[in-house]
Amino acid sequence: MLAWTAALFFVIEPMVGQVVEPMVYGRSTGLSPVAVVVSATFWTALWGPIGLVLATPLTVCLVVLGRHVERLAFLDVMFGDRPALSPAEIFYQRMLAGDPTEAAEKAEEFLKERSLSSYYDDVAIKGLQLAQADLDRDALDQSRLIRIRDTVLEFANDLSEQADREPTGEQSTADAEAAAAVEAAAAKPVYADLPVLERAELPVEWQGENPILCIAGRTALDEAAGIMLAQLCDAHGLHARVEGPGALATNNIFRLETDGVAIVCLSYLNATNPAQIRYAVRRIRRKLPKARVLVGLWNGSEAVEGIETLRNGSGADLFADTLRDATRLCIESVRPDIEARPAGLDIRPVANPAL
Repeated sequence: MLAWTAALFFVIEPMVGQVVEPMVYGRSTGLSPVAVVVSATFWTALWGPIGLVLATPLTVCLVVLGRHVERLAFLDVMFGDRPALSPAEIFYQRMLAGDPTEAAEKAEEFLKERSLSSYYDDVAIKGLQLAQADLDRDALDQSRLIRIRDTVLEFANDLSEQADREPTGEQSTADAEAAAAVEAAAAKPVYADLPVLERAELPVEWQGENPILCIAGRTALDEAAGIMLAQLCDAHGLHARVEGPGALATNNIFRLETDGVAIVCLSYLNATNPAQIRYAVRRIRRKLPKARVLVGLWNGSEAVEGIETLRNGSGADLFADTLRDATRLCIESVRPDIEARPAGLDIRPVANPAL
């Protein structure tokens, strides 16, 4: 009995207090394991046994205050298990550092609870918007832009086997970073998943090798967004090809390979100049007079002044401000009976006077 008592106090109790409880309490309360140990030590030294009992609840209260009171945000950073940066900032940092593997690993955790299009729209595109903001203030040089684009390409390839649908099981992520990304994402959608089209059911003009052509509007960041759109289209049975911003140059547009292209998607992260979009659409019209033209404004329609004027004057057929909406519009171009329309931006086809 003496030996078992000694083992209880000197072996089992330290193991439970220093290993088991930090792991269990830390995961369920939002505290980091280190914070559980430090808080237990501090409150026990301050109030004795009563402090030991109240250590975890008091520390949780401090973390909650840090999450909701801006001046106390440092408490959440010190004691919480959430990452200090937002999901979009972490994605941007990994793309800038050339680390697609870890980004793909965290994305797969996110996909346990949400769809691939939700990750792209709520995390990845917002990360590219941060990069665009740095580019606008001349904080990114050309070599870094190319690195981000290449990393996004490798990242998308790592996720190429992922289906774009909302998970139906009860599986949830245990990763703190992925959980924070799920919480930061938009509310769980109420619309139906978009269908996956079979090649046999496509019209003749859509049965080419790459019926969708995604072209970057201005920079390599626009090309990175186009890569994500192309992957979403591939996930729904519509194969797509991506071209860089140089494809829209006057010297290159007529050398562009367009065999079998049924729709052209122009990708823009910063569409502050409507004239640039209008001229790009005109060049596409001259090259592909029968193809439909979709303009993706990934910085949100609110950031574009005179959006209605842009809609009516650009000559484009379709507009979208999210990758999922752009994918849906491409599917609707093949099958107009699709009714999975999320609430939000009105993306009705625009009457094109050129047709």
